[in-house]
Amino acid sequence: MGRLDGKVALITGAAGGMGAVAAEVFAAEGARVAAVDLAGCEETVAAVTAAGGEAVSLVADVTDGASVDAAVAATVEAFGGLHVLYNNAGISLPDDDGPTTTSEETWATTMDVNVAGLWRCCRAGIPAMLDSGGGSIVNVASFVAHLGAATPQLAYTTSKGAVLAMTREIAVIYARQGIRCNALCPGPVLTPLLAKYLSDEEKRQRRLVHIPMGRFGEAREMVNGALFLASDESSFMTGQSLLIDGGITAAYTTPE
Repeated sequence: MGRLDGKVALITGAAGGMGAVAAEVFAAEGARVAAVDLAGCEETVAAVTAAGGEAVSLVADVTDGASVDAAVAATVEAFGGLHVLYNNAGISLPDDDGPTTTSEETWATTMDVNVAGLWRCCRAGIPAMLDSGGGSIVNVASFVAHLGAATPQLAYTTSKGAVLAMTREIAVIYARQGIRCNALCPGPVLTPLLAKYLSDEEKRQRRLVHIPMGRFGEAREMVNGALFLASDESSFMTGQSLLIDGGITAAYTTPE
């Protein structure tokens, strides 16, 4: 039996990166998957179905409440319910910098996607999860919500701190109604989101030196954590932050 047998999972940001990997992994573990992104997730769905899984591609913008509502409704119509809400969609804009240099537009856009967008997904998804008998919400935050950096991306960091606060609140509100809510906090993962900060070897080493394991993470390693949070294996876990960061937040100095 798969770890998600009988469950329906909605995954945002599923057209690529960690979201696409999650769609494949969740489907392989028995979930029926709604793959949601700004553009169609046809390639993600094709990979799922080629491996024998079941998935649908849905288009939604997390900054538009109506389109999020429609995506949840389409998921329920396609699969009969909703048990796992994996809020993976997020952005990190190129000009996101320090407190005196980050533009108001970048700040507002980042908050609209990373914080309000996640809230919109929960607002739409929670009633469907309650109707389905409960389930698990997995909110993607980041290791940067736990510590500061002198190579700043202040709007992104602040938004991910807000995700942790929102996660705890939702977890407590619904703890006796069968819904768990936890945050996944990935360390640096080699996805397009991180790649723009690694344009040369100096920038790469600036980050690698702080990782005790001496390498960047891989999307599958983060998704394995999301799978645990989505499954019944984490049935007594809610309101928590699961760090998968190669030891960064545990380190004062790293090995030579």
